[in-house]
Amino acid sequence: MKKLSVILAGMLLCLAAATVIGQKQNLTPKQERREIREKRRAQRIAEFEQSMDSTILSRNFKFSPQTMQRQPAGQMRQILNPHFDLQVWDGTVEICLPYIKGYVPPYHVTMLNYTVSSVENYVTEQTSEGWIVTFKSSLYSGSDYTFTLEVYSRTGGAVLTITNPWYSPVQYNGNITRIY
Repeated sequence: MKKLSVILAGMLLCLAAATVIGQKQNLTPKQERREIREKRRAQRIAEFEQSMDSTILSRNFKFSPQTMQRQPAGQMRQILNPHFDLQVWDGTVEICLPYIKGYVPPYHVTMLNYTVSSVENYVTEQTSEGWIVTFKSSLYSGSDYTFTLEVYSRTGGAVLTITNPWYSPVQYNGNITRIY
């Protein structure tokens, strides 16, 4: 009885596979165009992910923030100035970002405007969604700033978090582009 049910199940699977294969050959022109578009989209997405991966590994990229927020629950602020960014190239990091200082109100918005030629502990780690890039710098002051950049390869979006032992972390949302 058991063998008979296994044989019947196998025959049903073969019949279903033959039906699906037979339907593939009888596609309407509209269905064929749809399949071609889906394949092209999937190919473009894969190419974009590969370009994001190579951009991060090249260490020649620019993070352009669009919003910033003091953590854990500060006010979300839009960044409309196109000149604010964080650029990494050839071992140098150029930082031009607004930054929120203070643990308690009143918080002060100040500028991080530095070019750092040597960063400490530059680590690039691949995750299931993209990359995490971390590094530290003293920014010519007495305390270390830790930069953690989470890059999402599929969307090109990124989240930069700057932490300092004296102030609350500040988080920026934006995107990554390659520097040529």
